[in-house]
Amino acid sequence: MKNIRIGDILVGDGYITEGQLQEALAYQKVDKSKRLGAILVDYGYVTESQLLGALAKRLDLQVINLSQIEVDLEAAAKIPKNIAQKYTLIPIGFSSGHLLVATNDPLDFYAIEDLRLITNMPIDIVLAEKDAILKGIDSSYSEIEARQAATSANEMADDMETVSIVEDLDAAGDDAPVVNLINTMLIKGYNTGASDIHIEPFEDKTNVRLRIDGLIVDYLTLASALHQSVIARIKILSNLDIAERRLPQDGHFRARIKGIEMNIRTSVIPTVYGEKAVLRFLNQNTKLDHSGTFGMNDDNYARMRQILQSPHGIIYITGPTGSGKTTTLYMVLEMLSSKNVNICTIEDPVERNLDSINQTQVNNVAGLTFESGLRSLLRQDPDIIMVGETRDSETANIAVRAAITGHQVLSTLHTNDAVSTIVRLVDMGVEPYMVANSLTGVVAQRLVKKICPDCKEAYSPSEAERELLGRDVPVLYRGRGCHQCNHTGYKGRIAVHEILAIDKTIRNMISSQSPIEEVYEYVTAGHKTTSLRQSLAELVEQGVTSMEELLKVTYYVE
Repeated sequence: MKNIRIGDILVGDGYITEGQLQEALAYQKVDKSKRLGAILVDYGYVTESQLLGALAKRLDLQVINLSQIEVDLEAAAKIPKNIAQKYTLIPIGFSSGHLLVATNDPLDFYAIEDLRLITNMPIDIVLAEKDAILKGIDSSYSEIEARQAATSANEMADDMETVSIVEDLDAAGDDAPVVNLINTMLIKGYNTGASDIHIEPFEDKTNVRLRIDGLIVDYLTLASALHQSVIARIKILSNLDIAERRLPQDGHFRARIKGIEMNIRTSVIPTVYGEKAVLRFLNQNTKLDHSGTFGMNDDNYARMRQILQSPHGIIYITGPTGSGKTTTLYMVLEMLSSKNVNICTIEDPVERNLDSINQTQVNNVAGLTFESGLRSLLRQDPDIIMVGETRDSETANIAVRAAITGHQVLSTLHTNDAVSTIVRLVDMGVEPYMVANSLTGVVAQRLVKKICPDCKEAYSPSEAERELLGRDVPVLYRGRGCHQCNHTGYKGRIAVHEILAIDKTIRNMISSQSPIEEVYEYVTAGHKTTSLRQSLAELVEQGVTSMEELLKVTYYVE
């Protein structure tokens, strides 16, 4: 086997010409760090799939889709992470006493011999694409490291004495079990695309769970004796009061994971068995569907651009917690910042640093609240103001007055749909005529789970499902559940929007305090917006999401 040359295999199988092979060999003499197969792929003479196929045929090996394989962590742990990265390979399981290893270079005999010496096991090879192997290494070893950190921390908990937690952690270095545990949890959360990490104390244990694509997934179990040390570490990172255990505390800290800068928002609250902590990832590189149109489809994007044409007035982005409101706001601000305008924000916390935008962080301890900060911003000659969240009547009234006096204001609000924003503002104490004169538009938003493409299956809808959709649909889709989606049937999320531009008729209805039912009737009859339910029904028909998601959102909206 050692006499087989990849170039001869590819020429013999007709994938490349002799001239192309000679050209690649000439380049390899200049850059000896690259293997011939990689050079041929870089030149575009063969694809990686063709390269692996030719090798598999000649060496009688199997090509696998690693993204559809659940890696055996016990097998992966047989070799160190740095060795896996060095040779671009990963053990994926055991087979008849042999270690089964996925690689994209079966002719790297030095690597295979290294593995045999390290593991003291016979090695069997399967082939997989390089990107899939690298993703597998990231995912598997972050899981392994987190479990090892949890085991080490739990062992430490067994030997813990009644010593001051603050002193223990102050004296600890980066290798301290608790420090390492928090670090590995953050890396694992990032690698799995989690939005939140929940650390929950109970009588005899502490559960660590991840929210992935809107669903809570069990992750680790820690010894209860370890809990206070974990919470203390989180408080130190977030600059919170370690001694205070009776009151809720909120904070945040910055972290860089795999070169990505992000803000981790923390919330600590007392429970029966101790303090529960939630860490939320505020990722600056969030991947979005329709990212060029604020995550909206073309019709809603056109409505949004029309609303943004107004030089003054207030635009609210509404929805429950975790519906992507702030992400949408930031995308809008980045677009507006390309104009010659002065943009100022007041946020809690500043989730992403934006160029050419003056961002202010709320500091309640120092007396800088949304209310006082917004008053000060109005003296900064702003053209556009962004208020991170309208939380109280005072903030709502100041924002509305700013909109009336010639500023464009953007903010978020917690309401179920676009029209109910009107009721919410009036309930917060804003006079109806002020709402009518200031409100330019409302964007109601939800994040809905997408069906996992790896386990997606078609089925015939029931009569009740057809009735809910309002049309005769021959086939719908759902996810069976697989390791790629943590057996939930969902992978990834997509935003749906309901965008309402406030016209003269709606302004008159608000000023005259018409019943909200009349506003709904006018909006529906005049097709002034595409409702959240209509948008979701289209996604269900297209097989993007499921009836379960439609029912969940419909329950809240209607």
